[in-house]
Amino acid sequence: MIRKFVKWFVSPSPKHIVEDIDLYAKITELENRIASLEDDNIETNNVLYEVQNSIEAVDARIDILSVEAFTKNV
Repeated sequence: MIRKFVKWFVSPSPKHIVEDIDLYAKITELENRIASLEDDNIETNNVLYEVQNSIEAVDARIDILSVEAFTKNV
C-alpha cells in the first residue's frame, strides 16, 4: 500500500495540479473591485448623512410647531 502511494506520489503527473493563473490580472481586477466598493461606500455614507440631516430638520420643525400650538392656546 505504501509502495503504491510513493509510486503515485513520485511519478510524473499528466495533469497540472495548479492551473496557469495570471496573478497580475487577478490583482488588477481585485484593485478595481476594491476601488468600486470604496466609491459605493462613500456615496452610501453621504446619502445616509443627508437623510439624517433631513430627519433632524423635520424633527426640529415639529418641535417648533408643537411649542407654537401650545403657546397659542394658553
